[in-house]
Amino acid sequence: MDKLDEREAAPRRGPLAAAPALAVQFFLIPLAVVAVVVLVYGGFRMLVTNERTPEEFLNDVRTGGRERRWPAAYELSRMLDSPEVEAQYPGLGPAIVQAFADSAGDDPRVRQYLALAVGRLQNIPPGAVDELVAGLDDADAETRISVIWALASIGDAGVVDRIEGMYQSSDAGVRKMAVYALGALPLDAQAATLRNALDDTAPDVRWNAAVALARHGRGDGLPVLRQMLDREYVERNVTRTPNLDAELDPVAEVMVSGLQAVGALNAPDLHATVVELSRSDASLRVREMALRTLEILDGGRRAHG
Repeated sequence: MDKLDEREAAPRRGPLAAAPALAVQFFLIPLAVVAVVVLVYGGFRMLVTNERTPEEFLNDVRTGGRERRWPAAYELSRMLDSPEVEAQYPGLGPAIVQAFADSAGDDPRVRQYLALAVGRLQNIPPGAVDELVAGLDDADAETRISVIWALASIGDAGVVDRIEGMYQSSDAGVRKMAVYALGALPLDAQAATLRNALDDTAPDVRWNAAVALARHGRGDGLPVLRQMLDREYVERNVTRTPNLDAELDPVAEVMVSGLQAVGALNAPDLHATVVELSRSDASLRVREMALRTLEILDGGRRAHG
């Protein structure tokens, strides 16, 4: 889940896009967002081609039929993974924001992908954050999830209160993404919402809260991180999505995220657990990440030795 010349009132790019890999990769991006990006799209991919321009995709979003508009919005968001696209099409950013504003009450899939596209812009047009904030009241939960991700990607500190408010949602996916976003946005010293989320009823919300606190250099979530490194515990609690699990090992993803958070905290209390994972875990990816985490932990030991 990564801008045109910077405009005077445009917010600066946030930490999700600009921070080093270790600082951001250990987040558990909610599977709901992954599903938004990949689920059921394959059958419609033939409707659009990579040879078309973003302006053509945007025109389809505005005027195409029902089964052309959301695949075009998807393609548009995907194309913005490449920063060169905005440089080549200088008016694209404001046009995408306007398309998102005009899509209120429209097909939720169109709004979801347009929100992701706004979050991927390198230069945020004036008014973009306000339009996204308005999208937090969308009736569709998946749209709210995409909007929260986009706001976290932009990194405007002024939205923190609204994102914290989204944690009150009854939808676990919305709470999960809100916690994820709070790990990327500046917080006050209390970090009360994230600390409260450590006791959430949904395991993956708790996991994201512990990882988000680690992103802010806080060890409040160490007991939860310890659970994330327990394969049996994760296997009992992880939510599996058959459509996605062929290419994604959700158990390993949780454990790797936990290891990256432990490394970011340089938490010696979990050293023995990390050693054991590096030697015997069933996943090669987990073992490799455990070894990388040990390099950090052992380096910290030597520095304080």
